Amino acid sequence: MNWLAFARQEAAYAIVAVQFLTRLPVPVMRSFNSTWMDRSIAYFPLTGLIVGGICSVVWLASNHIWTPAISAILALAAGIAATGAFHEDGLADTADGLGGGLTREKRLLIMKDSRIGTYGTVVLITALALKVACLSVMSPWSGAVALLAAHCCGRIVPVVASRIVPYAGEAEGSKVAPMMPTNRRLAFAVATGLTPALLIPAVPMVAALAAGTVASWWLLAKASKLIGGQTGDVLGASEQVFEVAVLLVLAGFAP
Repeated sequence: MNWLAFARQEAAYAIVAVQFLTRLPVPVMRSFNSTWMDRSIAYFPLTGLIVGGICSVVWLASNHIWTPAISAILALAAGIAATGAFHEDGLADTADGLGGGLTREKRLLIMKDSRIGTYGTVVLITALALKVACLSVMSPWSGAVALLAAHCCGRIVPVVASRIVPYAGEAEGSKVAPMMPTNRRLAFAVATGLTPALLIPAVPMVAALAAGTVASWWLLAKASKLIGGQTGDVLGASEQVFEVAVLLVLAGFAP
């Protein structure tokens, strides 16, 4: 095996993941193959680590100047700027679709609508408010670790769900074809995604990961019942639900 060529190719997949999930500047790709999306999914948690790192730096720096509440808002704003509200958009669309449609077809149609409705607005505001409130009761270091873990671990969920939850949308009309990670790439994503959680004490870590898993898979089960599976919006929403659940549990353990 040519290890240099292998490393370069994997680096290209990582760049594709960052380019897909964020607005961060990345090197220009000289070539691109549609199969790269399936392979890039292994680097979704690593991308979450980058975004979480940005949020953590802003959180820590802000705490030297402003109150925890202001610092929390700035940290979340930094994450939204880095991702272009990619997952937040999925959360809002999913809330509108699952909450407002009476049939599977109507729900999917609502989710494709770029406009945000009442359900999406309420759920999005609630999620952001909960994140701010949770961070506000944490110490600077605890909040930084929580942000890293929430962002990195949260992006495991779309990877696993892409593999085991059926795609409910229409592949021909979607912006990106449904992704299907291999066993090796799935294992890599899970391993890298869980790494930041090791910075958290054992009991809060297990409780937070369990809560995030239950919350995100409840949403995926709800989507499977109402629309027959997952879509890109549902995957984004599952990541956000995981983040909120993790932060809620860690805030409960805050001194």
